[in-house]
Amino acid sequence: MIAAACHIHSTWSYDGKWTLPVLAAEFSRRGYRVLLTTEHDLGFTEARRLEHRAACAAASTSEILVVSGIEYSDAANRIHVLVWGPVPFVGERVPTTEMLKAVKAANGVAVLAHPSRKEAWKFFESSWTEHLLGIEIWNRKTDGWAPSRTASELIKNSPAIPFVGMDFHDRNQFFPLTMALDLTGIIDEESVLACLRDRRCRALALNRPVEATAQGWFNVALRSVERCRRSAAVVYRAVRKRRTS
Repeated sequence: MIAAACHIHSTWSYDGKWTLPVLAAEFSRRGYRVLLTTEHDLGFTEARRLEHRAACAAASTSEILVVSGIEYSDAANRIHVLVWGPVPFVGERVPTTEMLKAVKAANGVAVLAHPSRKEAWKFFESSWTEHLLGIEIWNRKTDGWAPSRTASELIKNSPAIPFVGMDFHDRNQFFPLTMALDLTGIIDEESVLACLRDRRCRALALNRPVEATAQGWFNVALRSVERCRRSAAVVYRAVRKRRTS
């Protein structure tokens, strides 16, 4: 099994803070073997997608593979889908159903991102499940230090598998969320994609199967910690605003 970090934004995204080489070095140092990038579709074109692929290849080393990917969003900026694979750029703000069909036709891999953000889960269409490999059950940026309740319900009612993603933009999104890939031998983009397509992967959170963190006492503890974290963050922002005003 090898560790993959998913849902990673670099400076190729309008809100990313770290360059691809710096991301590769830092995630490699933390024990990851694969970095699944997902740059925002805003501002992308097919030419830019190809340039990003080349930049990912250049940032890859013998220690870590950087895989090019795009995070597509709908016109309302509510439904977001992570896409990897040989998919020509679909376009900005394309309707989700149309985008998913294009991804499937190109043999790409699609994962629904952070269904709790903007209550995206309420707009989920059952027809999407035939095109989705997975659904993010835990997104560090949106869900914080506990998994999403709404994602769990979506996964129960679909063939999609649980995914975890850091939604990394800057250092505060580092968190022990890992997709463990059952992969041996050559590690390249095609072998990683084949591993995902075959569902030879498992979502881990805090070094445990993510399902174990979404139930029982462990889940209760995580949600308690997350409530405290959010409360502390509100106080910190208020104090910081007062000091700078």
